[in-house]
Amino acid sequence: MTETRSRVDGEKLQGYLRNVFGTLGGAMTSAMVYLGDRMQLFEAMAGEGPMSSEELAQKTGLSERWLREWLHGLGAADLLEYTGDGRFWLTPEGEAVLVNEDHPANGAGFFSQLPRQMAIAERLPEAFKSGVGLNYDELGSDGAIGIERGLAPFFRTMMVPALLPRVDGLVERLERGAQVADVGCGGGVALIEMARAYPKSEYHGYDISKHALERAASNLREAGLDNVTFHDASVDPLPSDQRFDVVTTFDCLHDMTDPASVMRQIRAAIRPDGIWLIADIKARATYEENVERNPMAALMYATSVLVCMSSGLSEADGLGLGTLGLHPDLARKMTEEAGFASFETVDLDHPANAFYAVRP
Repeated sequence: MTETRSRVDGEKLQGYLRNVFGTLGGAMTSAMVYLGDRMQLFEAMAGEGPMSSEELAQKTGLSERWLREWLHGLGAADLLEYTGDGRFWLTPEGEAVLVNEDHPANGAGFFSQLPRQMAIAERLPEAFKSGVGLNYDELGSDGAIGIERGLAPFFRTMMVPALLPRVDGLVERLERGAQVADVGCGGGVALIEMARAYPKSEYHGYDISKHALERAASNLREAGLDNVTFHDASVDPLPSDQRFDVVTTFDCLHDMTDPASVMRQIRAAIRPDGIWLIADIKARATYEENVERNPMAALMYATSVLVCMSSGLSEADGLGLGTLGLHPDLARKMTEEAGFASFETVDLDHPANAFYAVRP
């Protein structure tokens, strides 16, 4: 221990401490964002201009002292703007990210699953020993809701007007009337948005998560659509009769224990002239490239351990690609091995996702 102390550079030690406790500070601040989202505090502040803790307490009926400390914490983290005289302001940009779920930048949903994700960490030492991870249903119903809320703003604001028209021939098929399958459909938001926009088509969602399928059923009831059906893929898998004109997989291939098998199933389910639209995390082939080019690399690798890679290893022989595991070269190789002949990148500037149009 004495020898270690003698080798420590004091200046580097201070920098390392700032880094470590900055990381801890981010985790603690994330908990404050979670509380603000859960108790609708951001919603209460939206459009109100600067507010004091007394004013926020009067509006929400909550304890002023607790609200004051919460405001101070988020003000110190620069997530609320301090305007003086004890008042804090949720800026229009803050409203977009933390309140307005119809804005493409909204990210509050990712915080709603935070407690469950952190609780999973208590079970991961065993996974490190056995090599077998935990599937998405281990996150519970709150996990399914959080994933849905995290992805839904894109589906509701950008998928139909910005993404689908960039795939040659896709919109025309949907307008005429197509058979569509969404594999890994989650809570069904993407499928429901397509069904609203292109009502002549018929839509089928497939997933193995019981909690996600419960959300999908609830969302479908609320939407009141009759051209959407959801399937538990563990008992009602994709048919192998080449019936589907369009297949989509949104942010799910890297989570699967056996994505190669799913790709082969998609090949058997899609028409010879069909279109498969893939959305997956924007990844590079090496660790060095991911760190250099992705400012969220640390967040994504941590998410992989807690969620994505864990899901991909939730069976003993799982591939375990991880959050940043499906880079374009690998995606192209795997789709070719599954029997697809064409692999094209779809040009859509998205901060986290890459998009590919794949054809037989």
